[in-house]
Amino acid sequence: MAGRARGFTAADLEVFRTLLESVPEEMGIALARSAYSPNIKERRDFSCALFGADGALAAQAAHIPVHLGAMPRSVAAALAARPLGRGDVVILNDPYHGGTHLPDITLVSAVFPPGARRPLGILGSRAHHADVGGGAPGSLALATEVYQEGLIIPPVHLARGGAVQADVLDLVTANSRTPDERRGDLHAQLAAHARGAERLTDLAARYGAASVRRAIRALDSYSERVARQVVRSLPRGEYRFADALDDDGLGSGPVEVVVTLRLTGDEFIADFTGSAPQVAGPVNAVLPVTESAVFYCFRCLFEDSVPLNAGCFAPVRVVAPPGTVVNALPPAAVAGGNVELSQRIVDVVFGALAQAAPDRIPAASAGTMSNLTIGSTRAAGPRFAYYETIAGGHGGTPQGDGLSGTQAHMTNTMNTPVEALEAAYPLRITEYAQREGTGGRGKHHGGDGLRRTIEALAPCRATLLTDRRVRGPYALQGGTTGAPGANRLRRADGTEQALPGKTTVDLTVGDRLIIETPGGGGWGAA
Repeated sequence: MAGRARGFTAADLEVFRTLLESVPEEMGIALARSAYSPNIKERRDFSCALFGADGALAAQAAHIPVHLGAMPRSVAAALAARPLGRGDVVILNDPYHGGTHLPDITLVSAVFPPGARRPLGILGSRAHHADVGGGAPGSLALATEVYQEGLIIPPVHLARGGAVQADVLDLVTANSRTPDERRGDLHAQLAAHARGAERLTDLAARYGAASVRRAIRALDSYSERVARQVVRSLPRGEYRFADALDDDGLGSGPVEVVVTLRLTGDEFIADFTGSAPQVAGPVNAVLPVTESAVFYCFRCLFEDSVPLNAGCFAPVRVVAPPGTVVNALPPAAVAGGNVELSQRIVDVVFGALAQAAPDRIPAASAGTMSNLTIGSTRAAGPRFAYYETIAGGHGGTPQGDGLSGTQAHMTNTMNTPVEALEAAYPLRITEYAQREGTGGRGKHHGGDGLRRTIEALAPCRATLLTDRRVRGPYALQGGTTGAPGANRLRRADGTEQALPGKTTVDLTVGDRLIIETPGGGGWGAA
């Protein structure tokens, strides 16, 4: 950017951009270092962001797209429901009031410089808690209503004036199979907010609160100009694409997602009219999840140097008919919408974009987070709840082959290291390997999926929320599709059975669960 923007030079804005981004980045470091559960400490299943005093996104860390794109809705819900004074923190997870799915617990707080009456900014953190109650350990049950998925937390105060509300904290932890872990992880989120407040207050002391506010507005305006230029660079027209989840886990399927992408020169409109009505199973998505997936796809068209804030998404409009799988109405079950339907939304938006910009869009990646939860079922003995997503293959790109065994699109988590998993839970990893040759063929091959085999060392219950087990990820420009995934159960006596993509199964000592993830689609004719 040349010249000045609202009194700032390009160099000024770049300095402020990195300073503002450092706030959520440092929040994330504090959260990871102080978290209790392996899912947050090891897998980094959390996200942090900074918002202006009006609740508009100002900066975010390089965390998880499905968290971050939906977080502005959480901030808006918190600000609408509860006043945020100095030292106040609001907690929420209600998918129908700013949340995404129940395991994702969001904290929202305001930052007041010393002596200020109005906040300088709003901090948000979202972490996936490994168990918040519900019908199965890990809170990803094959439910038919959101009430069966766990504890629902509307926007309420977790802290007032810097003091934690013990009754609210006790209520949350009492509804988890692992209360000590929940308490530790929530305190880790509070520590992250304390660090973010300290960092933003330091910026105000160094540069002045007025300058920080002006910089937020200037960066927002710059990003919006770039975003509109990105829309203008795409050929105008309507582009339609459809794809589907295998099923909803309760017998209905395939579950179709349809998008018509309208590029007008001024707007990037994703219209999901024609998508399936909301289903009985837990794969429905609430509107913030659908918006998050569309925002992610649009952001992938930018250069990395563009500040990621509310201005980036000013040209984007999402049309999602209420009562469909992309905008479910209560009391629909939604645990899998956040993790599985979000991936299919990305696939259809990219499939439509590939018609407008065929030299920029990759073939489909694994298209599933391959979610696995395992937890104890006995009243006696230690209680545990384990959650992870298992990586797959990336689609081949116009520039080269897709990556193998890597998280794709709406998830940006790490794997749970074998040593950390076996130290924390009565589980053993007996195989962790690349599925050679499962990526689609083409000028640029898709990446390979993975195979992860987990042995139970104590009686427990496992739930799988996985997809692309029937049809593999699509190819583009003449490539071949990636291989679908598969789930199997090998009993301790050696007998083996195939498992559906979405299921709950009880394990006894010595039973092994085998999860094979899809390869990515190929790009271009070989």
